[in-house]
Amino acid sequence: MRFTLTYTGSLKASGRPDHKHDLRKKFHSQLKVLWQQQPLADYKDWYENQDPATPAKVNLNRKVGSFSFVPLVSPDLDLVCELQITMLRPEPPGALITKCGDIDNRLKTLFDSLRVPKNENELPKGFKGSPDEVPFFCLLEDDNLITAVSVRTDRYLVSPDVDSLVHLDIVVETRLTKMLTKRERSRQVSYGFALA
Repeated sequence: MRFTLTYTGSLKASGRPDHKHDLRKKFHSQLKVLWQQQPLADYKDWYENQDPATPAKVNLNRKVGSFSFVPLVSPDLDLVCELQITMLRPEPPGALITKCGDIDNRLKTLFDSLRVPKNENELPKGFKGSPDEVPFFCLLEDDNLITAVSVRTDRYLVSPDVDSLVHLDIVVETRLTKMLTKRERSRQVSYGFALA
């Protein structure tokens, strides 16, 4: 499965929980749309109406405090992913270390915002969540499920209103980590669905 996430706004090198969650919310709204479209629309039972008395084969709900997060790339689905990132910045070409922070620390902030928070300390203080954030969709269960990353930077030809302004295009390509049985392959074909 291949799709693109986008983000325009501040990307700080030392992202605090509130900054990372602001990014997470932007990706949530895009991933929510992705889950409403084919092929994922047929798999809402992976996170909806989970009955504790009859455990489902796949349950993607991840509880962090009282909040439910749903990752797409998860060991439960035998998935990992590769990311191709284009980062536009209003800075000179090749300036990998700038007043806005070096690229690798900014990418660490990005990766943290793409995954489910590990605990409540990674959420902003007083986080409530809005009704359209139930459940809260994330790309990754954990950022160690990213197996390859390529990053290309270029100039963002705008007058920045914040020092750390970026525009990101993040191409996500999922990959299976196990061989499918004949029955699993036929199920994917019958739905016209392949996550990898």
